Amino acid sequence: MVASATTTTPLELMAAQVDCEVLTLPTGAKVFSRGDQADSIFCVRRGIVEVIGETGEKLCYRPGELFSYQDILWRDGTYRNEALACTPIEILRLDRLSFLNMLHNHPTLVLLLVSQQHERLREQRTSGTCCY
Repeated sequence: MVASATTTTPLELMAAQVDCEVLTLPTGAKVFSRGDQADSIFCVRRGIVEVIGETGEKLCYRPGELFSYQDILWRDGTYRNEALACTPIEILRLDRLSFLNMLHNHPTLVLLLVSQQHERLREQRTSGTCCY
């Protein structure tokens, strides 16, 4: 007998967490600023979020994509980027410990995050914004 595989997206996993918060923000609102305490990860449910890096590089995140996980996993505890709402947005917010617990309970999520990062690097390389 063959078991059917169900795909769980990062958005679905985050939404299922008891302590997940849903934030609704208007166009132009800041999700976080560079230097703020990096204590949460975010996932776009609706709209587009623009993340602006330290040197001005910009990446847009769309529904289903997670952002800021790099800062809460291996940085000095602060956001190194700024995140703005390009459109009206609805995002999910999960604190660092809950996110790490989610990774522990759903280790395949790490593969999805690595895949997302790979796509971002390829996008930067194609656009010429990637520095070597």
